[in-house]
Amino acid sequence: MNEDEAEAPYAARERFWRGEHVAFTPLEPDDAELLQHWRADPVAAQEIGIWPGPLHDLRERLVSYVEDRTRDDFVDGTAEAYLLLAPEHRGKGHAADALVALTDLAFGELPLQRVEALTHTENAAALATLKGAGFTQEGVRRSSCLHRGRRHDNALLSLLRTEWEAQTRPRSWDHV
Repeated sequence: MNEDEAEAPYAARERFWRGEHVAFTPLEPDDAELLQHWRADPVAAQEIGIWPGPLHDLRERLVSYVEDRTRDDFVDGTAEAYLLLAPEHRGKGHAADALVALTDLAFGELPLQRVEALTHTENAAALATLKGAGFTQEGVRRSSCLHRGRRHDNALLSLLRTEWEAQTRPRSWDHV
């Protein structure tokens, strides 16, 4: 499947936020197949430390998440950022663009005070992307992830509202 075919089902979807080259759409239960495909990639599974379970479990979790009207995503002013790209989109700057757009949304439009991310300490690409977006490594969760019979350390990074405000880069809304 080429890139145009992969994007065709999403071309008509509502885009509620944009980066310079990426767009955000609401999460839908029908996204389960795409997420499953991304998570099944061996490199992604290695980096996030999670092997995909059954597709029906993922779909049920998405339905539950989308339909939960009691959820308060911003109760403590903190959000978690996850970077997961299909192999054909890696190394093109999409993760950096998405992360910048995400932090602009979190701090420019939402009442968040902190965005945090967790990744393997050996995931050089994710660490560079996070640091490039202004995230600071706060610490290491030692031996916190099991993958392929081996324990791995995870780095905890964060970006605070005051740090985002001090950035002098163009904002996502400047690209519209």
